[in-house]
Amino acid sequence: MHAISALTAVAMLAFAANSLLCRIALAGHGMDAASFTSIRLLSGALVLWVLTRARASNPAGRGSWLSALALFVYAAGFSLAYLELSAATGALLLFGAVQVSMIGHGLYRGERLAAWQWLGVAVALAGLLVLLLPGLSTPPLAAAVWMLGAGVAWGAYSVRGKTAGDPTRVSAGNFVRAVPMALALSLWQRDHLALDMAGITCAVASGALASGLGYAIWYRVLPALRASTAATVQLSVPLLAAVGGVIVLNEALSARLALAALGILGGIALVLRAGARS
Repeated sequence: MHAISALTAVAMLAFAANSLLCRIALAGHGMDAASFTSIRLLSGALVLWVLTRARASNPAGRGSWLSALALFVYAAGFSLAYLELSAATGALLLFGAVQVSMIGHGLYRGERLAAWQWLGVAVALAGLLVLLLPGLSTPPLAAAVWMLGAGVAWGAYSVRGKTAGDPTRVSAGNFVRAVPMALALSLWQRDHLALDMAGITCAVASGALASGLGYAIWYRVLPALRASTAATVQLSVPLLAAVGGVIVLNEALSARLALAALGILGGIALVLRAGARS
């Protein structure tokens, strides 16, 4: 059990590192979002492909173009949003949108929420409203929409991946399929090309380590976790990203962001824990 806990913590740190690496590359080194997306997905595809060849795995599942499209929309929206968002704000919007979209999918599929869960949904939506209401510390609307879209896409990708076969093999197939989409975006955005070695290094680390290895570790521990536990533990990622943003990027944490985080993450946690009890 200690090994599972340790691997879970490593996976959450990897997810938070994606926000920091993207922000460092784009804001710190002026890298363009399309190139970051392409290099990240290509690096992740290579690592996942190597992992599928290095170990015996369930041969079922090779990914799909629809899942690859969801992965690409997530990765592109993620990068475009981080041109303007802080690491903490971006991670909060992303994981809030992921959880809300997955809860919404459950409702669409016929799941029912108890009264406490509906209260949690209302609190989470109120927290999101607090974050997006006009004011001095409101995140740029376009960037916020990009990140919310990325979260919905990641939620769709996660839902589709639940019954797709061996997770690492499926992820490898999806990453490989998403690479041409990212390269097409880079070609379309070629007039905005901006590369340097530090930014490329961050993109490779995001794809190979934080995404490729991070996802592989996460999928390894998922079978040992209850669904509610797996969903709840991911709520630590925005907090980790916020702490990393303060330490690494010298970002400030506003009262608005803290209040929004309390509402969004607290509300979602209430939904998940009430569901686990029922």
